[in-house]
Amino acid sequence: MPDKSATLAEAIAQHVRAGDVLHPIVGHTRWTAATREIVRQWWGRDPQFTLAMLSLSSLGALFFRGGLVKKVITGYSGDTFPNFTPNPWFAGAYERGEVEVEHWSFLAFSQRLEAAARGLPAIVTRSIAGSSMEDNDAFGRAETPFGEVGLLAPLVPDVALMHGLVADREGNVVVHPPLLEGLWGALAARRGVVVTVEKIVDDVRPWSHLVRIPSHLVLAVVECPMGAHPGGLYAGSVPVDGYGEDYDFWVDARAATRAGEEAYDAWIRHWVLEVESQEQWIDRLGADRVAALRMKADPESWRADAAAYPPDLDAPVNAWERAAVLGARHLATRVVATGAHAVLAGAGVANLAAWLGVQLARERGSDVKLTAEIGLWDYDATIGDPFVLNHRNFPTATMLADAQFVLGALVGGTGTTTIGCLGGAQVDRFGNINSTWIPPRPFLVGSGGGNDVASTAAENVIVATLTKQRTVAECAYITSPGTHVQALVTDLATFEKRAGVLQVSALAPGTSFEEVRALCGWDLEQPAAALPVLDEPTADEVAALRRWDPRGWFLRAR
Repeated sequence: MPDKSATLAEAIAQHVRAGDVLHPIVGHTRWTAATREIVRQWWGRDPQFTLAMLSLSSLGALFFRGGLVKKVITGYSGDTFPNFTPNPWFAGAYERGEVEVEHWSFLAFSQRLEAAARGLPAIVTRSIAGSSMEDNDAFGRAETPFGEVGLLAPLVPDVALMHGLVADREGNVVVHPPLLEGLWGALAARRGVVVTVEKIVDDVRPWSHLVRIPSHLVLAVVECPMGAHPGGLYAGSVPVDGYGEDYDFWVDARAATRAGEEAYDAWIRHWVLEVESQEQWIDRLGADRVAALRMKADPESWRADAAAYPPDLDAPVNAWERAAVLGARHLATRVVATGAHAVLAGAGVANLAAWLGVQLARERGSDVKLTAEIGLWDYDATIGDPFVLNHRNFPTATMLADAQFVLGALVGGTGTTTIGCLGGAQVDRFGNINSTWIPPRPFLVGSGGGNDVASTAAENVIVATLTKQRTVAECAYITSPGTHVQALVTDLATFEKRAGVLQVSALAPGTSFEEVRALCGWDLEQPAAALPVLDEPTADEVAALRRWDPRGWFLRAR
């Protein structure tokens, strides 16, 4: 058997070349030590990489600051913690034309890799059509004997990088769902995949049901404990010590990108350029921090968080909390009316509204399930953490899969009725959503799974605050088409479609139609009769939201 084990520095030096299309695989582990080592070795050398990465997150900015990347192919270019926000390094480089960017949805990105892995000239998709992403050269429409279809061209990386649980020295790799984009990129990579794992073992056959990368596709395997940090690692039943997401590190990384070039460079030197091995990385984290992250892998660790961050149940209800409660009620009503099987929770406040909406629907007798694009089906949200990526949600799920299974089959698939709960930086009168960019600037973040849900769910509810900046007559860039959007629920009013246009159907308490009209970016029809007035959020509804988000990461007053 060949022995493909190597050090981290050896693996990158041997297998990554200037001009490569690099594909860091994003599953529930969203960063790898190997990706960091690429930045360290190639810093300032202008390698002209193309970075094909589903979600860049704050650490993706390292490629920009180091002058490593000429093009990005992605579904999300923004920060994730403590909130989903634009990042100035991505936005600036894209706006100035220094880095070319291709925007895709999460499902379309994965499907392009699947086409490459299967050796197909194209793959059929239900996403992208009706959005501004149709302009991508890798998307097209075609007439077939079976009707018009949307087609995606293959995406072929040169080298993929991923972190797994364990592997043998030959390179057979054990991974654990949920897997978000899946592992098509490892199968599609022209030269192969560089794998880091928590532990190299003699025999992976005890976990053969979790082996997803065969050895002949692996270029090198590196034993690299904590190799997914600052992301987390869900080990499930595999006897490896998992760890939770290091939110504090992500927050610090985000802050560093905004601290000015000199301060950012100092942060990069400390955390990347001076770190020559994973052992040094762990030393810099410190034993106490590592121990705390490993404790966070315990599904019951939310109890410690809940005790450390008790919600303020006496604070006044703010606009985002009001929008979330009203959105949750509307969602629950639609779930019961349609007999929906599932609600897909989006990001941010829309995610919290979905969690509360499912709870309210169940109180009314529905058996509706929560699902999430990362690959969760029928999960329960744990208290004290508003992120759908929270690994403590994983053990509560009845099924762990990936985005292709959730977004490609359970959302809009035959036999499953799913309602999407979405957010958006801009919403127009047709229900189109813009989360990508507002011409001529600024750049926002991209689609994520939003386009996929908006394109195929039985119906969609948008939850947001009502502002002039958010509501526009027409989105200049359409990230997600409004075809299946039936309602926009805000802190001041609910809008529902009438003749294809969102019109006011109910008012929040204490709000007048004229006040709503003044804040809405399109002409509203004067109602023929008095509009219904919604009930105030109850103490129980607000308390549920605050227990999920006690630190106000999403529910902050703005």
